[in-house]
Amino acid sequence: MRGEPSCPKCGGRVRAPGLFADAWQCDVHGVVYPLQPVIPPSVEALGVVVNRAQVPVWMPWPLPVGWLFTGVAYAGDDRSGGRATAVACSGPGPLGGIGELLLVAEELGVGLGARFAGMDGPDPGPHIEVDRAPHAKVLAAGRPTPLWHVADAPPDRAVFAGEARGLWLWAIVWPEQSGLLLYDELVLTDLRDAGAEVELLPCGALSPRLLS
Repeated sequence: MRGEPSCPKCGGRVRAPGLFADAWQCDVHGVVYPLQPVIPPSVEALGVVVNRAQVPVWMPWPLPVGWLFTGVAYAGDDRSGGRATAVACSGPGPLGGIGELLLVAEELGVGLGARFAGMDGPDPGPHIEVDRAPHAKVLAAGRPTPLWHVADAPPDRAVFAGEARGLWLWAIVWPEQSGLLLYDELVLTDLRDAGAEVELLPCGALSPRLLS
């Protein structure tokens, strides 16, 4: 498990602000919001991200039957706050086996969603046809939110993207057929608005998807 911040776009090393730069720098991508080290899932770890987030921390709530919270990550630092968040969950897939879901909220240009989606980034805009009917819908913070299937994703996953609360929302699902989850109008809660019931969140083992 990495113990230092990394580039949200490529996972490469980043240089901290110093005498000659006031922002985190990646040799490939220039100025970035650093992805902070991922730690094992717990209510406490989730609380740290929620308290620092400047963007939503989306989670299916309540979790589907048999599903577990399997990790959280964010890009940003103490000065900027979290400008991108990623929440992982896993449980019984709609067609059998284990399904995994990663929900990413981010500001324009951060690139964390595209990295987890296995695509060139930083944003899904060029890969979705918003002038066509959406392929799926979720209920995000009480609002019907259309999602479009993202073209050019690797074949082992289904990738959807749209806009919620004025920011990008990515939903990345493994394996690809578990994308059926998104056709049932999944209910998403921004955990910044959640109450004490989050303390009862069932936690599983850390998702390797957050370390990719």
